[in-house]
Amino acid sequence: MSRLENRFAALRAEGRGGLVTFVTAGDPNAELSTEILSGLPDAGADVIELGMPFTDPMADGPAIEIASERALARGQNMVRTLEMVMAFRKTDSVTPIVLMGYYNPIYAYGPKKFSADAAGAGVDGLIIVDLPPEEEAEFSVPARAAGIDMIRLVAPTTTDQRIATLVENASGFIYYVSVRGITGTSSAATSEIASNVARIRKQTDLPIAVGFGIRTPSQAAEVADIADAAVVGTAIVEKIAAALDSGGAPAGEVVGDTLRYVSLLADAVRSARDGNAP
Repeated sequence: MSRLENRFAALRAEGRGGLVTFVTAGDPNAELSTEILSGLPDAGADVIELGMPFTDPMADGPAIEIASERALARGQNMVRTLEMVMAFRKTDSVTPIVLMGYYNPIYAYGPKKFSADAAGAGVDGLIIVDLPPEEEAEFSVPARAAGIDMIRLVAPTTTDQRIATLVENASGFIYYVSVRGITGTSSAATSEIASNVARIRKQTDLPIAVGFGIRTPSQAAEVADIADAAVVGTAIVEKIAAALDSGGAPAGEVVGDTLRYVSLLADAVRSARDGNAP
């Protein structure tokens, strides 16, 4: 079993939903980003999404776009991102890491080489926002051959027929984008999330993680009670940004503040199904 399969099986055995955390690789700099990444599991992250910085993150809101800009300005690139994962794996062999981003940097790196290098570094899954299944063969074939899961995005506007296409060759989990638009925007109603998660479950046995618009521990708990995991990204990235000065340099407890917030999210998610969530 893959790390993702093991983790979601463990969550089912515990009778709870999981917490998926997103941070941008290299934000606010390589050193602090590495510290945050290494501290996420102890803070309560069940799965880690690591953003691959890109100059044109079209699905991301201002917070994550600016995080990418900070990382790129400090020299973050794909090689350094994979090196971060490799360093993480020296002390953590069980927490799944999913790279999330856009196809352009992977294409420039070389799809086959990237697949091999990512697998060798310890990457478990990929979420490529702008790569539809009809156009992915040059990348998905070597990625799957390397043992990397291809995780699909499903939106509120996705038809049942399209869901069937998306889940056909998906693996790892399904990422349900709960709002229409970019990351960090308004939150969806719990009832709408529940109905769409149920709609997806009719077509796949894969776990379903719900993200976009989840900003507070209570919202994360509500989603974790419905789905297999709640994904929090923008709110964590904003915690990082809040501890920086106007030039992007550390002005506060960047690592400590970020991980304490993740712990609050994790506590809420873990208590979601026992009626004690905030």
